[in-house]
Amino acid sequence: MKNVILLTSIAISTLLFSSCKDDEDKDNMTMDTVTVNDPEKATEVSVDRFSSKAGMLMVRDDMNGLPGANVAIDFDAGEPFITKGLGPNGEKVQYYNFDIQPTAPAPIYVLFKSGSTMPVDGQLNIINVIPGDNGYNDFWQVVKVTVPSDYTANEVSSYDEIMNKGYAMETTTKIVNCPVVPKGSSATMRLNGEATSLTKGWYKKQLVYYFNFLEKDLEAQSGKVPVSPIYVTFNENPPTGGPSSGFVTEMGTSQTHNVVATLPSDANYSPLWSVNPYDNKDFNMVKDLMTAKAANIIAMGVANVNCPIVKIEQ
Repeated sequence: MKNVILLTSIAISTLLFSSCKDDEDKDNMTMDTVTVNDPEKATEVSVDRFSSKAGMLMVRDDMNGLPGANVAIDFDAGEPFITKGLGPNGEKVQYYNFDIQPTAPAPIYVLFKSGSTMPVDGQLNIINVIPGDNGYNDFWQVVKVTVPSDYTANEVSSYDEIMNKGYAMETTTKIVNCPVVPKGSSATMRLNGEATSLTKGWYKKQLVYYFNFLEKDLEAQSGKVPVSPIYVTFNENPPTGGPSSGFVTEMGTSQTHNVVATLPSDANYSPLWSVNPYDNKDFNMVKDLMTAKAANIIAMGVANVNCPIVKIEQ
């Protein structure tokens, strides 16, 4: 009988020890397991560039036919998304219109492993604002985030996670022009033949999509996005008309006499244009930058618009 009791006690002790060990192993496994966010399975954030919160010149109403919230946008469809203008020497240029943008860039977080000069392979860049959020801008200032050497791509997918991890951050002077748009949006023109496909990124653990315009490397100037002048004229002069009346065009065509002061080959080029309206009575005389400056300028620097040049014809 004593032997039976002894054997039973040993069996119970062994079972309890094994159970505790299994629980301990499970706890250690949980602590050591890295959670990786899969972009292929992540939810996608809804983007609306034409809401009253996001848009300035382009705000959706019952008449203008601008795409609805999170509906793919075809920026190649013509006005108001693409404009034919003139270069400083009379070149014919085309540029996309991405509406008014501030000069204060928004941060985009790019992750690098410690000691590496290249971003983490497979890691999506991280942003913390989208169109309609306070502080959003199509222009992003690159923030370099240093992660451990054993970091797994997409282990973090939000700004809050970066902060919680305590990763070191360095704000660079590099500015990138990456308008956030709904999934499926298209803008197929680029000046230098760069890729036109959308890039995936993270926004608060959700998937976001954006274009890349790389016609010119941009650097922050005193923490701001650089600007360049553009001279434009409307069917009705401001303040009574202005943008809502549309640009003056050559009869029977979509060719404006809007003149950009710089091209991407120029050192001081920027796709963020400081808008200077001139009197529409001077439309026919304006052929290039010199004649644009000689026109009757109604106002200077009335807005800053994101209009990357995507085509130049001599």
